[in-house]
Amino acid sequence: MAQIEKIIWSTNSANNLEEIAEYISINSPFYAPIFIQKILNSVERLIDFSNSGRIVPEFSNEKIREIIFHSYRIVYKVEINFIEIVLVTHGAKLIS
Repeated sequence: MAQIEKIIWSTNSANNLEEIAEYISINSPFYAPIFIQKILNSVERLIDFSNSGRIVPEFSNEKIREIIFHSYRIVYKVEINFIEIVLVTHGAKLIS
């Protein structure tokens, strides 16, 4: 298996992070950036452990995986030498 060299955030997933930060900052402006940084840190470990997330049940595709951080699903696609974060969504939402 090729070594993962980088993590790419899709426009959609970057927007998801901004929306999460805005939502959290309504009640906790102090905690919002800390929470987002923790999400980023959890994603960074995928460089070394790209298959550590589970296969997303809605897709049953070995390349489309997710990690769970608190109540959020971080969906990513494993490519040959990079990972693309495609979606960050609350676990209560269905993925289609």
